Amino acid sequence: MDCTHPEFWEQRYLAGRTPWDLRGVPAALLAHLREPSAAPGTVLLPGCGTGYETQAFHACGWRPLAIDFSPAAVQQARIHLGPLAPLVRQADFFADDLGGPYDLIYERTFLCSLPPSCWPDYAARMAQLLRPGGRLAGIFFFGTDPDGPPFPLSAAPARALFHAFDLVVDRPIRAEESLPLFAGFERWQEWQLA
Repeated sequence: MDCTHPEFWEQRYLAGRTPWDLRGVPAALLAHLREPSAAPGTVLLPGCGTGYETQAFHACGWRPLAIDFSPAAVQQARIHLGPLAPLVRQADFFADDLGGPYDLIYERTFLCSLPPSCWPDYAARMAQLLRPGGRLAGIFFFGTDPDGPPFPLSAAPARALFHAFDLVVDRPIRAEESLPLFAGFERWQEWQLA
């Protein structure tokens, strides 16, 4: 089954086969939200899954919109978020009107869920949805194994992919802060739209 279609992810959510689900908020995001430079604004969370990060952004004063194109993921997120359920909607990142522009778009496991043939469209859509000077920030999966998902980035292709952005923060994620699927291959990065 093609991972660019909702059915691929729907089957995994319905079966409970979600090895990418941290079941909490990554330590790197919590650290970012505590930084004085992380003044609250609007944030988009594409591929939000069960929505833990949505709750963290909201608690810090951000105005989040979380989307996923799997109905089961959206349902799980809404259940988890309770009164914050209206912050989640079912949408196609590439095709639907998502509003904006956003101050921040949060990345975690969305890019690596897409085959590399979709990455130029991902980068273009990010640039379209961010305000000038806005940031694409989050946890990116780097590696060398081309079979996915997850599909890993590497440094030179990342720079080429995000040619409309400046890399302003780049630091490794400690393996103990990652899930086994990603341990040792994740980086917190912030790409600022030029």
